Amino acid sequence: MSLKKAGLTRLELKIMQVIWKRGNSTVSAVQAEMRPPLAYTTVQTVLNILERKGKLQRELEGRAFVYSAKVSEEKALGQSLGDLIDRMFGGSSEELVMSLLKSRQIDAKRLAKLTEQFSKEKEGAK
Repeated sequence: MSLKKAGLTRLELKIMQVIWKRGNSTVSAVQAEMRPPLAYTTVQTVLNILERKGKLQRELEGRAFVYSAKVSEEKALGQSLGDLIDRMFGGSSEELVMSLLKSRQIDAKRLAKLTEQFSKEKEGAK
């Protein structure tokens, strides 16, 4: 798997969520938002990893790097979900849905409502 296609770890996702919420941010700004608190160097390391993965870009402003998202939250979610489906369900989204139903994470009634809602949104987007 290429670094650009690599999914996000739990910590990387938390840091990306800060960037998506705040917009352009320095290491200190991201660190201030993290719960539980993380060391400055930990935040800096993860931001640099995300930049190498192509998820963030950074620009030097004065003496500090300012990080901004190169990938939208929606795109990152889609990539992570695709990776999960590939790894856990052999690439079958139908198997994912069946697993959700079998494990009672969702019931058939709720799935029908979501399908109806999706169809309405899809029609509205045309």
